[in-house]
Amino acid sequence: MNLQLVKLDKQYKEQLFDMLDEWYATGEKIVPYAIRVYDYHDFKNYIKMIEVSAGNRDIVPNSTYFCLDTDRNIFVGAVNIRHYLNDSLLLNGGHIGDGVRPSERRKGIATQMIKLALEECKRLNIDKVLMVCDKTNTGSAKSIINNGGVLENEINIDGVIEQRYWIQV
Repeated sequence: MNLQLVKLDKQYKEQLFDMLDEWYATGEKIVPYAIRVYDYHDFKNYIKMIEVSAGNRDIVPNSTYFCLDTDRNIFVGAVNIRHYLNDSLLLNGGHIGDGVRPSERRKGIATQMIKLALEECKRLNIDKVLMVCDKTNTGSAKSIINNGGVLENEINIDGVIEQRYWIQV
């Protein structure tokens, strides 16, 4: 399986719809938030809005990438990289949000996708990356640890225990 992170453009419309249609059909929350915040059915606007790098004081500059399996020409997931952390992201959110579409889980994709995202972080001069996941999401924790994540602590956010991992890039 050959994976690469790509920016969304019109050539990937079919791949985007295929992935998000599948994900929405499950009824589960789509992660990262950046790929679900806008309606992908309005594709022109979706592309424009997903590339907004900063808005107000609550939104830090960020970059969204889709993970393309070049062998099968499908999107298998997505990552959103926050270029720095504000108080909210430092507590819960971190530098990288990632998600793998339901049919592609348990294949090692998240580990590879995070590795690619860390390479992007390096290009952005982010040398220490925070990643956060729910304590119950053992798959996510494993993919973070596989990329050098070291657990700093666990915190309670609205009744959910979140684990905070740091990765030296």
